[in-house]
Amino acid sequence: MFKKSRRKIVATIMSILVVLWVGTLSIIYASSYIEMSRQNRQMLTIHAEMYNLESENDIPPNKPFLNGKNPNFNSNFSNSPMFQLTTFYTVALTYDGETIEIQNDRPGVHTNEELSKLALNIVEAEKDSGTKNNLSYYATDKDGYILVAFMDNTIVNENATTLFRYTLIFGGVALIIFFFFSTLLARKIVQPLEDSYKKQKQFISDAGHELKTPVSVVSASAELLSREIGENQWLENIQYENERMGMLVGQLLDLARTENTTPQMEQIDFSRLCTGEVVPFESVAFEKGLTINCNIIQGVIVEGNNAQLKQLVSILLDNAISHSNGSGEISLSLTTDRGYAKLSVINKGETIPTEHRTRIFERFYRTDAARNGEDKHYGLGLSIAKAIITAHKGQIDVLCYNGLVEFQIKLPIQ
Repeated sequence: MFKKSRRKIVATIMSILVVLWVGTLSIIYASSYIEMSRQNRQMLTIHAEMYNLESENDIPPNKPFLNGKNPNFNSNFSNSPMFQLTTFYTVALTYDGETIEIQNDRPGVHTNEELSKLALNIVEAEKDSGTKNNLSYYATDKDGYILVAFMDNTIVNENATTLFRYTLIFGGVALIIFFFFSTLLARKIVQPLEDSYKKQKQFISDAGHELKTPVSVVSASAELLSREIGENQWLENIQYENERMGMLVGQLLDLARTENTTPQMEQIDFSRLCTGEVVPFESVAFEKGLTINCNIIQGVIVEGNNAQLKQLVSILLDNAISHSNGSGEISLSLTTDRGYAKLSVINKGETIPTEHRTRIFERFYRTDAARNGEDKHYGLGLSIAKAIITAHKGQIDVLCYNGLVEFQIKLPIQ
């Protein structure tokens, strides 16, 4: 239980850190990308405006292209070191797609044929700006021909990739460090609750042992007194209440023993065990006008404690008989399901409200607060069943449907 709580705390802390980390990086990189794209567009626009075709003979008449003339730009930007150190490529094309002129200062990086083909593809796609092959481009109509300007972003992209890689590495290391820190923090948070729970279990165990002796003494004394004075109403009340107290003490000790000790495990024929536990409850069910219908497949083997598993089946059957409405049938089935032994006990009964379905496994919890143990049930049976299931690394659930209440147990199959 406390391990699960610690895991939830660690998972919550790590989820918040990851969301913050990813969110921060996304904002930073998105902002950087938008700003870089804006600067690239501005520099390409300036470069295109500054470009003059060396030979203007046989240029076709003006023809509209894309967005027409370029927007206004800040010419002072051309004096910046960033603009002067950037590598540009330009391709001038006729409106028919023929190459007029190519300016390529670094033919070893991108050949004229590559630039010409790339420019033609851009014009055919009718896109005035974008990025291809580490090249930012901008296309514009220069009043007589089409100019496609390219800017080399190879170094910028490699630097961005390196920065992103190291950010992931150091961020991952930081998350690992925070994971160990959050694990330590979760232990500190849960420790007081765990200590309180242990003290509560110890109190139940101590109280059960301390009450056992006076209950035995009262029982023996009442028995002797009844022999001396015969039948007596007040003495019968004492004996009845003492018997109830003895049953409560026994259940407290069973709960303490189940929670505080590690049971000795062995290979158990669960099919045979369930069949054997049904027999003594058939007469009890018959007295209440009920029948027990069994559907138990043979050969289901689990690793468990024989005494505790018998007690588990008994608790479920006793609970089904006690809470059945009127006459009818109680169904007990044992099947296998994906590596688990699945035990279901179903009875007709009042629907358990959703808010009570997890709390019914708590100690002394009762869905009907008016019931005070007259039926010799004190709200400990399902707590004991839950403790047994936990010790056997299984699962217990309660389902309500069509006027039926089902307790479903799953235990690992060997």
